[in-house]
Amino acid sequence: MPGLKGRLSTVVKSKISKQLDRAENPSETLDYAFERQLENLQNVKKGIADIATAKKRLSLQRQQLGEQGAKLDAQARQAISAGREDLARAALERKQLTVQEAGSLDQQIAQLDSEQGKLIESEKQLQAKTEQFRSKKEVVKAQYSAAEAQVQISEAATGLGDSTADVGMAMQRALDKTETMKARAEAVDELQAAGTFEDLTALGPGQDDVDRQLDQLGAKSAVDDEIARLKAEVESGAPRSALPAADTSTADHAKAQQPAAGDAGAPPPG
Repeated sequence: MPGLKGRLSTVVKSKISKQLDRAENPSETLDYAFERQLENLQNVKKGIADIATAKKRLSLQRQQLGEQGAKLDAQARQAISAGREDLARAALERKQLTVQEAGSLDQQIAQLDSEQGKLIESEKQLQAKTEQFRSKKEVVKAQYSAAEAQVQISEAATGLGDSTADVGMAMQRALDKTETMKARAEAVDELQAAGTFEDLTALGPGQDDVDRQLDQLGAKSAVDDEIARLKAEVESGAPRSALPAADTSTADHAKAQQPAAGDAGAPPPG
């Protein structure tokens, strides 16, 4: 399923790009790019130094060949003076080989000198670009820092920043909770005023709401009976004490202890 794979690859790449964009710090990126340019500049300088070293080595070899050719030329002259043409010919043949080798070295030296000149020119251009990049990098970093600070100030002032948004959300949650508690308190007051809540302290041990209501009905019936009894007594004109009858034995004993009315002046016994 190439279509599905393509879409999955696109989604993954977009996610990675988004994460990298969040993690990327322009200042760090510019510093890293400048370090890479410095590395390239150092590599060019190292190449120039290597070419100069190789050219110097070939120049020494060229000098040795020149000295060897001069020596062979002198030996050929001596051989001719001594009548040894064969030795002179051998010396001149060797001299010819040195001359050819020296010519090859001259070509190599000239080629290295050309490459060295190109590298030196490239090094100058790269050096100038590096210095320009250094200056521009510092300017861009300063501008980015200023823009970042301005964004933070603006977000803080307008309430768009992350920290300000967190504070705003916390404040909103506190207000919501406060409103909820106020509404709950008002609802409880209304229910209590309506008598919805039972008085739990009025219930005796083991009583529930049904028992309490039954006790209230019994008390009301007893009160109604008392009212009816009082009305009957008032209408008949013979009220009866609602108090319980006194103990007769106690009353007789108290009466015996009191003296008779006719004996009020009798002296006490001697």
